[in-house]
Amino acid sequence: MDHCMKIFKLLGLPFLVLLLYLNPLSLTGQSTKEPLRLGVAGLSHDHVHWILSRPDKGDIQIVGIVESNKELVARHAKHYGFSMDLVFNSMEEMISQVNPQAVAAFGSIYDHLAVVEACAPKGIHVMVEKPLAVSMDHANKMKSLAKKHNIHLLTNYETTWYASNHRVYEMVQSNKIGELRKIVVHDGHEGPKEIGVSKEFLEWLTDPKLNGAGALTDFGCYGANLITWLTKGERPEAVMALTQTMKPEIYPKVDDEATIILRYPKMQGIIQASWNWPFSRKDMEVYGNTGYLISDNGTDMRFRYKNDKSEQKARLEPLTDPYKDPFSLLVAVINNEIILQDHDLPALENNMLVVEILEAAKKSAHTGEWINLK
Repeated sequence: MDHCMKIFKLLGLPFLVLLLYLNPLSLTGQSTKEPLRLGVAGLSHDHVHWILSRPDKGDIQIVGIVESNKELVARHAKHYGFSMDLVFNSMEEMISQVNPQAVAAFGSIYDHLAVVEACAPKGIHVMVEKPLAVSMDHANKMKSLAKKHNIHLLTNYETTWYASNHRVYEMVQSNKIGELRKIVVHDGHEGPKEIGVSKEFLEWLTDPKLNGAGALTDFGCYGANLITWLTKGERPEAVMALTQTMKPEIYPKVDDEATIILRYPKMQGIIQASWNWPFSRKDMEVYGNTGYLISDNGTDMRFRYKNDKSEQKARLEPLTDPYKDPFSLLVAVINNEIILQDHDLPALENNMLVVEILEAAKKSAHTGEWINLK
């Protein structure tokens, strides 16, 4: 506790923020509700290990899994020990037999629309893995269904759960570095094949229809999501992008290198998404007119103010429930314990803008021109 107090004093944050950071449920108490009945739509996204390996906290019960690939099902069932009685061939079959309250989608990005089409009319909430959709056409249909049937439609990103990003956000909003001038976000790794993703994941991740693009979609969405959050939902005036395929022998159909520039009236956003980094990275640099903030990873950050002689460092404690993983947050949102703002990282409006930015980036990469946003 003393260590955290020193960090928060150094960052210039009030003690109340420290209390909420260490125990965000302390003001309302722990929930005693029944576990959320959760369905899992697809097993081909390797992020599915997140829910299958999640310790039982008593807040979620997996009541059904939809996956038609029997080999994939058998592999996961053997590894995680779940019963084959949980497995269904279609969304309709699962919904009719086990009546989930929410569904988490772990198939291709293209499949997200079909999941919402199956769930929304029945009042079933949906959470998808990033990004929300492969196109604005899909995104608009998903939003329309979510609004019409009054369901929550969330998007999950790993970086949502980084304590460093949340400290950066709080410091930006409290004007610690003045007016924003530039945000640079780096995301990616050596490449999906190079890091050994599953064959099922690789198959659709490198398909321009099923994933929307390559690295531009896979990792460009992180930067668009974070920048939209830090600017509290501000729309860029225009988008410019450059994409390349450095390894056509591995990724012949999609880009593996993407740089996206977002133009704002008084700021620039630069998104560097790559399957060519020498190692995995998810870090961010935020520059204002009186200082900068850098999140190096989930818990480490650096910062310097205009009158400082040197850079300062801080190591933060990981976030606590319900802000430490997507499933805890999903439960809290459904139970009305958390009300998301439109610009929040998992929120629908933020992620509608993310898809719009990515679609503009793809068009810009094709035409070589700035794409103005309406």
